[in-house]
Amino acid sequence: MDDFAENVTIMRASVDPVDRQVYAWVLGHRRTTVAEFAHDLGISVEQGWAALERLVALRLVFRDADDPDAGYAVAPELAMSELAAPVEARIRAQQEELAHMRGLLAGFTPYYQRSCGAGCTGSGVQVIVSLPEVRSALNHASDNCTREVLASQPGGGSRVPEAMEEALVRDRALLGRGVRMRTLYHHTARFNGPSQAYVAAASRLGGQYRTAHQLFGRLIVFDRELAFVPVQDGSWGAVAIREPSLVAYLCELFEHTWAAARPFADAADDGLEQVAQELDETIVELLAAGLKDETIARRLGMSLRTARRHIADILQQLNAESRFQAGVAAVRAGLLKEQAGPEARDQGYGTANP
Repeated sequence: MDDFAENVTIMRASVDPVDRQVYAWVLGHRRTTVAEFAHDLGISVEQGWAALERLVALRLVFRDADDPDAGYAVAPELAMSELAAPVEARIRAQQEELAHMRGLLAGFTPYYQRSCGAGCTGSGVQVIVSLPEVRSALNHASDNCTREVLASQPGGGSRVPEAMEEALVRDRALLGRGVRMRTLYHHTARFNGPSQAYVAAASRLGGQYRTAHQLFGRLIVFDRELAFVPVQDGSWGAVAIREPSLVAYLCELFEHTWAAARPFADAADDGLEQVAQELDETIVELLAAGLKDETIARRLGMSLRTARRHIADILQQLNAESRFQAGVAAVRAGLLKEQAGPEARDQGYGTANP
């Protein structure tokens, strides 16, 4: 074991109450005669030897090589200086190594910037292409976050236990530092076992979670200064945004959705019938808007197969053969609000007239 490892082991070790008594005795007598201080302190010789060895390891007591009984004790500050010396030397060496690595890699930066073009400009928007880079950027942002994290996580029933466990480790570190965390999920997440377990555990640590039938997309914001959104090409890339106005807009979008969302609960607690009714109403609205099955599934955080099953059931219940007929029947049944009237259009909320 080298000096650094030995010192780390010493500093992590606990101190026996007997050690302080032996230290005080040696300090006052300027001797390290084990039999003598063991007798005076009312401890066994074995305890005395063990305490003396710990004190020597802590550099609080020194023994004369020629006369082991002629030892002496020193101030804790002096002991700390000697113990810390190799640790500080190792830190300096590592700092120099880090500086060397930064300098070495800095030479490649111009090539990377030329390659990614506008994605690396100083506009406050950076395109991160690969998944490893995205993870690294997110971990760095998480480590440096001090106040708040806002997140929108679409998708509900596809989460796996391993992903939830990994997220809980990361979020526990943030919450442990006093960082406020708020996360939006789709309502369908309440039917997912791993999601329920994760939210229950993280809520006990201080995290806040709400669900909605529709979400605006995937988003995570750190300290209202740095936001991450997915790229539009379907890859694992992300866009990191630092431009203050864009970040503020995304935060407002989150707050608007958060205010309309409901506290996370599992299906049993929240009422299966009520959730199903709200889900049907939302699907009818999306059908009437002319959205495709794939878009509806994505909006609601469910699989395409599940979405199509819901759509088929709704069409059957409304006795409709088309989406248009379903919209008309839903309005007549009171399931869908009618289009805005002339007053709304005059205020710019309806379809603009030429």
